[in-house]
Amino acid sequence: QVQLVESGGGLVQAGGSLRLSCAASGRSLSSNTMAWFRQAPGKEREFVAAINWSGGNPYYADSVKGRFTISRDNAKNTVYLQMNSLKPEDTAVYFCAAQRYSGSLYNEKVYGYWGHGTQVTVSS
Repeated sequence: QVQLVESGGGLVQAGGSLRLSCAASGRSLSSNTMAWFRQAPGKEREFVAAINWSGGNPYYADSVKGRFTISRDNAKNTVYLQMNSLKPEDTAVYFCAAQRYSGSLYNEKVYGYWGHGTQVTVSS
């Protein structure tokens, strides 16, 4: 059993920052690539960022590159998403996920473990 729990979401004004956390329990996910996805109302879930087991191979969506930073602390079995210079279009429910299947890390289908999400709302 693996459980992922996101935290750190909330309401912030445009230009502000939030730091999301994803804590894993059940077993260590230190060898799994971890990712963040987000889903805005009426839209499909989209890739945000991913990080491999060592933390040395991050991937970012073009829409967040330069503003968001993904990191992980394997000793704490936790993944983070630092979000700076937030924009209203960043408003979404943010999910963390752990890779379980082979394939493109941009594809949500390669991730087999998901949290329930945390709401991020950015006001103008």
